[in-house]
Amino acid sequence: MRTWLQTIGDDPTWLFTLIVALVAALAATVVHVSLRALLKRMTRQSLIMRSTLDRTERAAAVTLPLLAMQVVFGSAPDTLPSIGFVRHSAGLLLIAAVTWLLLGAIRGLADGVIESNPRSVEQNLQARRIETQTRVLSRSAMVVVLIAGISIGLMTFPGARQLGASLLASAGVLGLVAGLAARPIFSNLIAGVQLALAQPIRIDDVLIVKGEWGRVEEITGSYVVLRIWDERRLIVPLQWFIENPFENWTRTGSEILGTVFLYLDYSAPVEAIRAEAKRVVEAAPEWDRRVFAVQVTDTTERTMQVRILVSAGNSGKAFDLRCRIREHMVGFLSREYPQALPTLRFEEARELQAA
Repeated sequence: MRTWLQTIGDDPTWLFTLIVALVAALAATVVHVSLRALLKRMTRQSLIMRSTLDRTERAAAVTLPLLAMQVVFGSAPDTLPSIGFVRHSAGLLLIAAVTWLLLGAIRGLADGVIESNPRSVEQNLQARRIETQTRVLSRSAMVVVLIAGISIGLMTFPGARQLGASLLASAGVLGLVAGLAARPIFSNLIAGVQLALAQPIRIDDVLIVKGEWGRVEEITGSYVVLRIWDERRLIVPLQWFIENPFENWTRTGSEILGTVFLYLDYSAPVEAIRAEAKRVVEAAPEWDRRVFAVQVTDTTERTMQVRILVSAGNSGKAFDLRCRIREHMVGFLSREYPQALPTLRFEEARELQAA
């Protein structure tokens, strides 16, 4: 290193080249600052462009000076000592900076699209669809860009491709093992693209997976995070959703039906129960006024089954509405029609006391 620095100090051409490179880098920095300020003013009303500019600020501040310096080094005479090493090193830094810039641009575009379609509204099906597609596709694109950047960097070394070919030729077993080990990664990557395009699930969808009720909290490049109702997290690989059936309660909308079952004596007044249930449902804020019905849906030799069917805007409201109806109807029957409740166990107790 000292010999190379001494060579640069003793060679006026090298000193001139370095000075020109530094001036070019400084000029590129000034261009970056000015252009960025102009773009911020022009895209003030665009969430997508603003997010992209914010995500690429640091990467662009590094990329433009490196590009300017690479142009200077490329124009320098080939007879300069160690010019090949300097060009190669600057080229590697430029490839890394461009890769960083592209990753930031993809992330910024994704964040801007998601921010432009918030899912905080009540009817957020379209927003959740866009967010799911954006997140999965952007992560897949970032993986591709990262792999491409690393590959281009390795290809700048003359012996890199020969080394890779010799490893594949002389160590086929290791190559096979590596391929098998990488299979889950690529299968999940392909599954992520399938999920983004077909969209059997989306962010904030309500799913029943392996008997667990939960909401889709996150979709990464390899797994899905479900937030279970009791705040546990269920981690499911992406490939699982392609190969296995599951329930999606919000596939085309969040509206859902809920049922409350009452098991009553045959003497229970169905019309009075229907009227009271209607009064409770109409006063409940969770009811969306789409569906209401009270029917005797089954009978056994001891009781009859009365079903109260209601609708709500989403599964959470439906659960609260069912609990409200159930609590009120049990209290109503106990207070107004106690004979309507099953009495078999009380009769058996009396018979035992008589014996």
